[in-house]
Amino acid sequence: MHLNKNKKLIPALFATCFSVGANLAYAEMPVSNKLLLTGGVSQVEGAAGGGLTPWAVIGGYGTNNEVGANVHYSYVKSSDYRLDTYGVTFGLFDRVEFSVAQQDFDVGNLRNKVAAGLGADVIGRDTLNQIIVGLKVRVLGEAILDADTWVPQVAVGVQYKENQDKEFIKSAVIGAKSDHGTDVYIAATKLLLDKNLLLNGTLRFTKANQFGLLGFGGDNHDSYQPMVEVSAAYLLSKKWVVGAEYRMKPDNLRSPANNALFGGANVVDLKEDDAFDVFVAYAPTKNVSLTAAYVNLGNIATVKPVGANYGTQEGVYLSAQFGF
Repeated sequence: MHLNKNKKLIPALFATCFSVGANLAYAEMPVSNKLLLTGGVSQVEGAAGGGLTPWAVIGGYGTNNEVGANVHYSYVKSSDYRLDTYGVTFGLFDRVEFSVAQQDFDVGNLRNKVAAGLGADVIGRDTLNQIIVGLKVRVLGEAILDADTWVPQVAVGVQYKENQDKEFIKSAVIGAKSDHGTDVYIAATKLLLDKNLLLNGTLRFTKANQFGLLGFGGDNHDSYQPMVEVSAAYLLSKKWVVGAEYRMKPDNLRSPANNALFGGANVVDLKEDDAFDVFVAYAPTKNVSLTAAYVNLGNIATVKPVGANYGTQEGVYLSAQFGF
């Protein structure tokens, strides 16, 4: 599947998903009887879960004989970068989840610093774009019904990612091996209702650099690696949740420009660090949920000689989700 340079496809997919959802809802099918916040919020790649990592829950508020869907917009502003993500998630019978997301990553600050320092605009763009198509299937357990047992809800999922800036991602500046890739993951979510606590662990196999925003694979690594992602959320009330997440990320890239221009010195530093956040989510109704978080993404891309000393990227994550 190739979505490259076909951004018009995303609005069409959004419209298709909601059209299907509406038709099912009005075909004498009950909709949205799931408990508040049990569908999670919209994860940064479009799946239902926390902000950073997918959970085993199925998006929307449909139970086992219902459907659900939502749209989301997420905004991440770190010290020197910005990420805008918007998408749609569609859940069928609390069993299957389909999601589509568009990510727009603002690298304008880095571009300006590098252009001024080198006297050449080697980045040549202010935004990197990525399309993500996801599928998740619940294979074991049910978070609510199994809340008083040791059995977690377990789901397997895939996220096909295609970067829309192929030439730059694979250029001598970044050096990614591919502009597209597929993450495969298994997630286990345990809801402890008597303790108002949700725990999640996700094992992801991936080659993605910075979620895929900097392509897939590189000179350090070009093979799938297992990455662990964990989340914990505490329900303050039926409408308020606080929690934290930690996500491992691979460290694949070493810019070819370091050997070509700087004698092997790590001047263009693309070392990738793990990410974590601390969040609060509020759901006034089943149709709306709002999330705010402190997020730390570590190093993304640093070029110290030109003043782009961007080694620690921390900032704010804001997300709004609307659906049924």
